[in-house]
Amino acid sequence: MVPVRRLVPVLALLAVGAMLAACSGGDFGRTRADFRNDDMHKWIGQEATASVGVPPSQFQLTDGERQLRDLAYPLIEPPHSRPAWKSVFGDYQPSPSPWRQKVVFDRTAYGRALIDEPHRSHASRYSQLIDDVRDDITRFEPFFASAIRVLELDRKRQASMHYMSEISPREKADAVARMQENSLIVQWVQISLEQRVSSYRWALERLVLQAPDPIAADADRLIGELAAQTANPPVAARPVIERPLTTRG
Repeated sequence: MVPVRRLVPVLALLAVGAMLAACSGGDFGRTRADFRNDDMHKWIGQEATASVGVPPSQFQLTDGERQLRDLAYPLIEPPHSRPAWKSVFGDYQPSPSPWRQKVVFDRTAYGRALIDEPHRSHASRYSQLIDDVRDDITRFEPFFASAIRVLELDRKRQASMHYMSEISPREKADAVARMQENSLIVQWVQISLEQRVSSYRWALERLVLQAPDPIAADADRLIGELAAQTANPPVAARPVIERPLTTRG
């Protein structure tokens, strides 16, 4: 039998470990499990419409609309450059849309965080920058493939409204608001990508100035690839304007 005096420290250690695992969602650097749900990114559409004075739709999200929001979030949250241990307790936070007047884009923020963060060598800063740009390139195609599908279905939704025998003012307002939501999300991502390219360029310029390295050419090539994709998106979202949007039956 194990002495009680020896069991107490062991049980305390296990309790602390369980608490840390619960707080981190079971793995370091990941959003806490209790933050995750099917509609955890629903707020993106609501924030987009609210920021331009449009009431949110009361319709439930379709599978495609939910996927659009899930794929949008990694592209609209500020790109991070920090070690995983700083995200132990989860760092998921909603972001204000670019249409909020108080939001001022700072293209230097990413680069300053990247350079000021303690690193073992300047090569690791270049590697972090390259990884962040490559991640955005990887996310680009899935997001816009989803956007194409959602916006095409919205065009069909809009056309079908003209042939419906009965549609209440509330139903029409909700349908239009949802189409506006989807369109604004695509525009939000487009704006975010343009800002990210600007931030990455500033960061690379400062890295080259402070610690020149041949690997800078790889970073510059990837940033150029992301910039080219951003300048020629496969779909262009346009606002859906039908007044009055605030009519509720």
